[in-house]
Amino acid sequence: MTSRKARRRRHVPQRTCVGCKEVLPKRSLIRIVRGSDGVQVDLTGKEPGRGAYLHDKRSCWQLALRGALARALRTELTAEASEALTAFMDELTDE
Repeated sequence: MTSRKARRRRHVPQRTCVGCKEVLPKRSLIRIVRGSDGVQVDLTGKEPGRGAYLHDKRSCWQLALRGALARALRTELTAEASEALTAFMDELTDE
């Protein structure tokens, strides 16, 4: 009489893309963080501060930069932050 313990599935954190509202695993999205240094892209996903998540698609970034990102981060995007995020968006593919 052997009792085997059922293997537990590893919990995968889910996050919602601010642009298209699709729920995906956290690791497949890019984190934008509002920290003490202002709003910036957090490629490590570990920076302290309030975060919001976006796909790596230009269409999601365009939707988010219209206002959804500022609401999610609960802040106003400065001109410098908006320019930096737009420059990062320009490097993304348009799928």
